[in-house]
Parts: sequence; structure tokens; C-alpha cells
Amino acid sequence: MIGAQIEEKLRVAFAPEYLEVVNESHQHRVPAGSETHFKVVLVSERFQQQRLVARHRAVYAALAEELAGGVHALALHTYLPDEWSALQDKTLSSPPCRGADKKR
Repeated sequence: MIGAQIEEKLRVAFAPEYLEVVNESHQHRVPAGSETHFKVVLVSERFQQQRLVARHRAVYAALAEELAGGVHALALHTYLPDEWSALQDKTLSSPPCRGADKKR
């Protein structure tokens, strides 16, 4: 499963304090059972001294194989532990799919 591969690679690369990989493919215009759209919430000390773009580039580099293959979209939520603590009462949502409301 691609979701499990993503989780394992991120655990190895970032030693996260918190990691959540959510398959959001069902919210998009793809066949049932697809693994093409994911949301990742990643909390790691390894993001120290990195701005958001650098964090995302690091995740993209760790998942280069998956992104070159079947993964079409990756919604990233990357935080340092103190940033994550400050967000505990907030909901993290992915942006809506532009084609999700169209008939199949």
C-alpha cells in the first residue's frame, strides 16, 4: 500500500513526534480504492531553522519515488513540536478538489 510506504519513509527521514498519513483519494475523481491523494501531518524537530518551503521540499525529496509514480496530490502540514502544540484545538483541512463536484 502506498500510504504505508509514505508513512515508513517519513518515519525514517524525519523521526517525527507525530505523523498522520490520510488517504483522501475518495474525495476526488478517481476509481474506488485509489491511493493517489494524501494528507500528511508531520511534526518533527528536524524542521528546526527551516521555513515552510524548505520543509515541503524535504518531504518531496523523501517521497520522490511515490510522487513520480501514482501519487497525484500531497497536502502537507509540517510543524515543529511547539507549533503543533499551539494548533491542538484547530482542525487541519485539505483544500477541496476542483473536480470533485463534477459528475463522473
